[in-house]
Amino acid sequence: MFHTTAYEGTRDEKYQLVKKQLTALIEDESNMIANLSNAAALLNQFLDRINWVGFYLVEGNELVLGPFQGLPACVRIPFGKGVCGTAVKERKTLRVEDVNQFPGHIACDSASQSEIVVPIIKNNEVIGVLDIDSPEINRFDEVDEIHLKEFVDALVKHL
Repeated sequence: MFHTTAYEGTRDEKYQLVKKQLTALIEDESNMIANLSNAAALLNQFLDRINWVGFYLVEGNELVLGPFQGLPACVRIPFGKGVCGTAVKERKTLRVEDVNQFPGHIACDSASQSEIVVPIIKNNEVIGVLDIDSPEINRFDEVDEIHLKEFVDALVKHL
């Protein structure tokens, strides 16, 4: 059974611990949905000041809702639309300080004010995104971006 550890220390040290916990949770499991579900639950427990964390998976020319923690969400997002669809189209992480200023933002939860989306790339193909929303403007910074990319890299090894 998985037991949580208190997240103490610097932000970098806390992120290192959560990445170790991710590996412990998923290293012996090959089912993608199970691994994404545990990854979303782990991040939901670890990150403060967020209101949604989860995954969208590529299906055809759109993203389809995958495992998540939070309120019900948009089910399908076309490539190039909203923050998630734009991150897929551009194949890069997007950190949005104020989603209300993002052209074409899709408001699944009106409480969300900032967002970070990390593409999940396996074998040079985008297979989905990690999406995290916060009810605070400018919640995510460069430290979050660096470590969440590393979190996704560790996750990809087990998808």
